[in-house]
Amino acid sequence: MAKAAPEGLITALDIGSSKVSAMIAKKGDGGELIVLGTGQRESRGVKRGYIADMTATEAAVREAVEQAERIAGLNIENVWVGFSAGGLVSDVAEVEVELGGHQVEQQDIDALLTAGRQSIDPQGRMVLHAQPALYTLDGLTGVKKPLGLHADKLGVHIHVVAADGSPVRNLDLCVRSAHLEVKSIIASPVATGLACLSDEERELGVALVEIGAGITNVSLFAGGMLVGLCSIPTGAADITDDIASAFGTRRQQAERMKCFHGSANASPRDNHDMIPVTPIAAEDDAHAGVQITKAQLIGVIRQRLEHQMGEIRKALAQLRFEGPVGRQVVLTGGGAELKGIADYAQQALGRSVRLGRPRGLTGLPEAHGGPAFATLAGLAFYAATDPVDLRSLAPAGQTVMRPSGGMGLFRKLIQAARANY
Repeated sequence: MAKAAPEGLITALDIGSSKVSAMIAKKGDGGELIVLGTGQRESRGVKRGYIADMTATEAAVREAVEQAERIAGLNIENVWVGFSAGGLVSDVAEVEVELGGHQVEQQDIDALLTAGRQSIDPQGRMVLHAQPALYTLDGLTGVKKPLGLHADKLGVHIHVVAADGSPVRNLDLCVRSAHLEVKSIIASPVATGLACLSDEERELGVALVEIGAGITNVSLFAGGMLVGLCSIPTGAADITDDIASAFGTRRQQAERMKCFHGSANASPRDNHDMIPVTPIAAEDDAHAGVQITKAQLIGVIRQRLEHQMGEIRKALAQLRFEGPVGRQVVLTGGGAELKGIADYAQQALGRSVRLGRPRGLTGLPEAHGGPAFATLAGLAFYAATDPVDLRSLAPAGQTVMRPSGGMGLFRKLIQAARANY
């Protein structure tokens, strides 16, 4: 029988359009995160980041978590969940109070944060994050610890991320239906930024482009925090669908063709390399398969990429990612694992592009070390730091996402029954 979860254990859960993945980690003696177990299942009920089939998604969540539990030899009760669906918005609220030149005390900071909390206007959305990012002293920005310093005016920049309420509630309900307590729901770009962006990149200015299966999130970091978000309702699955449609084959084979033979860049050799394809109409005839050139496959991929990169360019322009700060782009997500996509994006966007992979985790399996698992790793980092959030002090009437509870004991009973019978 699996052991009960020890203190300091973290379980991250990423529910995407193509896969549901889970990670169990713990803090080491030096503060590092050590991966104890991971799990992954095909996502069968999520469309464009939204839950479309509660039963199928719940089953995938349960199976992914149970796989991670078996590897770790532990039973877990609560999870930190990523939210990547469209409708995410990001804003920075700025608040300032008069100090009259005296030394900053904790009660001054508390009063400032209370004023900041009251200034948040979610405009009918559900607040996922409301975190004090940086303080200002007499207009000087970038102060991380104002306590003990003298100032006439003390201010704070509050990073707010909000989302449409119904999709978040559906996600929360789905995880609770799998008998797990939701510690918190974290916006995917916030988590992914922690996993694959350096502190300097977040400070100087960088765009993070997460190419998921059904959705692409473009987020802008500057001054150490997330300052803008834009969602595009296309992703890597659209490339797979284009391949399946162009060559009359099933999605499963189209996905294999994309992963094993696909590329974002073409070469003269591609006109000679042949790829076998089994059309749907010919599956009953072992000799009815056809062959295409690798150049034909890459042509279909590049046609879709051209459209997607055009949408990403529009999103970057909308976020005003231009000039001296608009130089670095980091690609992540499952779509970033397509061969040659970084070089293609660099030419298409006219900016320096690199792939973002999770880093800083001890014991992370090689299979989970690619861009597709950056969000999962970021959720673990977020849980480990558990930053200050003003929602715990939210005024009456404001809609916020609060942890759900009450399912841990029920899940323990189910696991005990499974172990004994």
